[in-house]
Amino acid sequence: MLKIKNIAASYGTSQVLWDISLGIAAGEVVTLIGRNGMGKSTTIKTLMGQLPIKGGSIFFDGREISGMADYRIAQAGIGLVPEGRGIFPNLTVKENLICAATNRRQVNNPWVLHRVYERFPRLKERETNLGSNLSGGEQQMLAIGRALMTNPRLLILDEATEGLAPLIRREIWQCLGMLKDEGQAMLVVDKNLAPLSRLADRHYVIEKGRVVWTGDSAALEADGDCVRQYVGL
Repeated sequence: MLKIKNIAASYGTSQVLWDISLGIAAGEVVTLIGRNGMGKSTTIKTLMGQLPIKGGSIFFDGREISGMADYRIAQAGIGLVPEGRGIFPNLTVKENLICAATNRRQVNNPWVLHRVYERFPRLKERETNLGSNLSGGEQQMLAIGRALMTNPRLLILDEATEGLAPLIRREIWQCLGMLKDEGQAMLVVDKNLAPLSRLADRHYVIEKGRVVWTGDSAALEADGDCVRQYVGL
């Protein structure tokens, strides 16, 4: 479904990514692992068209999306939960959700408002609250719900549980597990190896803008010490 082949990206004259390659099949969950500043978010920004690609190519559903405008990439069926959540602080919970709602592919049982509220009951309770009045965990739930309301083929979560309390992290992981069971393809950026190992099918480790390790969850557990030196845990 998604194929990234040898992409390179820079901020000005400073190159950040070198020959990054990865792939995600339909219904598969893949992770991008590494310390801060190693290129994970830059890979996401390049994929989403928020940073110009300097080399290589990106294909989604067999169509090259390299160089496309970010909104066109989103319309192609990629939903993003950005680092920092990126919700609209001056809109209510309901307004944040419905502003992104679409079902371009006419999927059966689409993500609509009541379905998001069923998955995240706390958002229903906070329906009329402004985004700025939510806790960090509630904002993350809202960011996930907003992305799901686009009914994406691929859901990308950048730093899925960063800065959240343990109970909220557990709730987010449970939600992602249910999404996987429903066949939702995901690319997840996080540093928590144990839940990532349980959730994902395959993993990519990035170090200084290069993929330095890749494998499935069995390999991740077997090579745990090796991977931890790149994650810094």
